[in-house]
Amino acid sequence: MDVIQVIREKGIRVFIVTGRSLNEIYDSAPKDLELDGFVTANGMITYVEEKKLVEHSLSTDLVQNVILSAREHGIYYEVHPNDGQRLSLKQDQSYMKDMIEKDKPEEVGINEWLEREAAIAEDIAWVEKIPEQKYAKIYCFSTEHKQMDAWIQELERMKKEEDFTTSSSSYHNVEVMVAGVNKATGIKALLELYNIAPEDTMAIGDSNNDLPMMRYIGYPVAMKNGTDQVKEIVKEITAFTNEEDGVRKYLQEYFSINK
Repeated sequence: MDVIQVIREKGIRVFIVTGRSLNEIYDSAPKDLELDGFVTANGMITYVEEKKLVEHSLSTDLVQNVILSAREHGIYYEVHPNDGQRLSLKQDQSYMKDMIEKDKPEEVGINEWLEREAAIAEDIAWVEKIPEQKYAKIYCFSTEHKQMDAWIQELERMKKEEDFTTSSSSYHNVEVMVAGVNKATGIKALLELYNIAPEDTMAIGDSNNDLPMMRYIGYPVAMKNGTDQVKEIVKEITAFTNEEDGVRKYLQEYFSINK
């Protein structure tokens, strides 16, 4: 049974709010997925019926500066355009490929690791030069927690020269986006479009990049596997984790949907 469609048939709007780009969503979601809106790249682009409702973009200068510094620090990176395939410089393919072709470190989450393997294998367009176009985000990754901490500190230093926002969904990644943009700003645009009050809205999340969203809406719910920071500010915690199909089970229970 498609729980999401049953909920939508009740007249309830359903959105996906994610750090992923729209292309990344459809890499793993059914191609015929129907929802009432998508907030992608942590709020950088919001879609309704695959048309852009809100769109932000990073400056090309910032993209190039972040890439240059990432290379110096040995950081894996993917540059995500507002439209089209993610990019990385061809000259960095070797060290990034070597990082991902090693055995998965125990501390790195399996989903994040599989996504990096898929990106290296087929999802990244390796280019000689980053073209002039709109960019939604830069995804950065390291297999080592300490290296990522150092890289985040470097990004904080860079913020003194050009304003931007960073957000992490695990100890091994950080994403660069336009200043003041997050999941809550994307949700706000959708709620205003559909004339829905934040206090009448539920959100389910597990990572620290969900915190702005959880603070904005009226009924925040944390996954069982969520971070402590998320769990501290929610109304409820699911009985099951992501890997245990926790969202579906929670929604079936909450909306009294027959299994």
